[in-house]
Amino acid sequence: MLEVLERTVPKTAAHLSRSRRIAHRLRLARTDLLIAGGYLALAVLVLSGQWRHPEDGYLIKSGQDQTMWEWFFAVTAHNVANLENPLGTVLQNYPDGVNMMANTAMFGVGVPFTPITLLFGPTVTFVLVLTLGLAGTAFAWYWLFSRHLVDSRPAAAIGGLFCGFAPGMISHGNAHPNFVVLLLLPIITARFLRLAERAETSGGNRAVPATARPTADVDRADLATARPFGRRGRDAVVLGLLVALQIALGEEPLLIYAMAFGVFALVYYLHRPRLGWHVLRGSTPTVALAALITVALTEIPLWWQFFGPQSYRSIDHGPMGNDLEALFQFPSESLGGMLSPGTNVAINPTEENSYFGWPLLLLVTVGAILLWRNRVVRAASVVIVAFTLLSLGSSLMIGREDTGITLPWHWFEQLPLVNSVLESRFTFAAIPAIAAILALATQRAVLYWRESATDWRPLAWFAALAVALVPLTPTILPVVQRAPTPAFFADGTVNRYVTDGSVVIVPPPTPPDARALRWQTAADFSFPLAGGYFVGPTGSDKKGRYGPDDRPTATLLMKAQQADRVPVVDDALRAQALADLRYWQADVLVLPPTEHGEVLRLTVDQLLGFHGQRVNGVWIWDVRGLV
Repeated sequence: MLEVLERTVPKTAAHLSRSRRIAHRLRLARTDLLIAGGYLALAVLVLSGQWRHPEDGYLIKSGQDQTMWEWFFAVTAHNVANLENPLGTVLQNYPDGVNMMANTAMFGVGVPFTPITLLFGPTVTFVLVLTLGLAGTAFAWYWLFSRHLVDSRPAAAIGGLFCGFAPGMISHGNAHPNFVVLLLLPIITARFLRLAERAETSGGNRAVPATARPTADVDRADLATARPFGRRGRDAVVLGLLVALQIALGEEPLLIYAMAFGVFALVYYLHRPRLGWHVLRGSTPTVALAALITVALTEIPLWWQFFGPQSYRSIDHGPMGNDLEALFQFPSESLGGMLSPGTNVAINPTEENSYFGWPLLLLVTVGAILLWRNRVVRAASVVIVAFTLLSLGSSLMIGREDTGITLPWHWFEQLPLVNSVLESRFTFAAIPAIAAILALATQRAVLYWRESATDWRPLAWFAALAVALVPLTPTILPVVQRAPTPAFFADGTVNRYVTDGSVVIVPPPTPPDARALRWQTAADFSFPLAGGYFVGPTGSDKKGRYGPDDRPTATLLMKAQQADRVPVVDDALRAQALADLRYWQADVLVLPPTEHGEVLRLTVDQLLGFHGQRVNGVWIWDVRGLV
């Protein structure tokens, strides 16, 4: 009987222990689901204007970027459905075409979302990607913080909330999915943290003489490295796949992240260089193997991007640094921006990359000082300062006035690849660093509260946190109704006038007016377009630029429209128009309803020597027999 009890009691205790662990995990899972649901609800609210009008709604602050992104998603789905090469296309900028890899096509979502695009249209794909990007990025950072940084779920949730809905995220939520879908970055971070933890353990074990450890206690990491494809191989495969997928989602955020993570790691191990060396030595083989896997997976797309048709070497954006005042102001799409708007110093409405507000910067500064002994806080603080300084550009601007003070970006902008980044976007590196400090400080406040319910410090912290974050609460992004697609394109009439050449819109589409891309999508890509909105090479040095090279006839038409005056057309201009039409391999010119349309119609009549026809709401000039 006693023997039975001796055998049963431990089993019962173990069973109870397992039950408690299962119950605890279920509670944590429910908490995770609630937090994920909250993030998703907030993302839907922010984009609710577009969700209410998925067919004709348009995020007005996107300029022409929403049209461009919808075209990217639509043409990707078209190419996938027709088994055509998605890396390049001549459907835009005919006949030269567009290098899709050299543009922000986001194949990482465009390809898997092909069924959604084909069934519901590219606008639904666009807003769905933005919504899932905001919510998913917030939850991914929450997951990282809750598993690797803090024990408090509320503290991790606050950090994730800021990462997913920071002012820069909301600003790019108007137009740039590649800077909204950032959920892989914290997952990649988690993989690096696992590598570092194992390297630290392995380094510590190597410091112990072999004779001091029993044979049975051989480190598992050592056993894994002894196997040809053990844990190190699995880690390398996973890391390589993640980085390759992030390249398919957005290379610019990955570059900023890699630079920031390098600075963070350097500062984190600065006071313990020997441990840092162990981590570097222990993780380098896995990282190197992961890099090889990434290159193997992305070799063809990257070759196409840098050496394929219509590739370019770099983009000259001009000065794109943050104004110093932008750091302390509230973003325009926030409660603080509504109640206390500051001077507009943003590059444009989609590039409010800082706008943290002075209360948050003050709170983070105080939190960093109080938690300075924490290595994470020190490293995060350096990242915030360093990358915010980079974001200010090569010359300090205050209130749109150039102070003439030279800043570090003056030297960094000469580096290949880095010089293609809009410098104002470097504050994206500060977002997770700020969130980490907020999470750690919130956990400290929670611990104080658990120790004493009457402690004033937690109350002070949460009050300050509310003052800092409530003004940054995002508002619903404004949406307007866009004009419907002309019936000439929507009902397929255009197909009667296209044989094997292009359609030339009068004037051809450019970045300031890319509406024709939507009309082409509505016509199911049944014709190619001259001109367009994309990034491509120009000149012998293959410098990147937005939009096509300026053909003389396109420039003439744009100037006529802007001046609202018919130019004097001579034989030289007529000959140039014919040469440009031959270059475009034009089948038909189409003048849709537009500003100063009568001036454009008369100009084209004189250039071609015959009058256009009114067909299904547009003016057309059939030039198939002319060129």
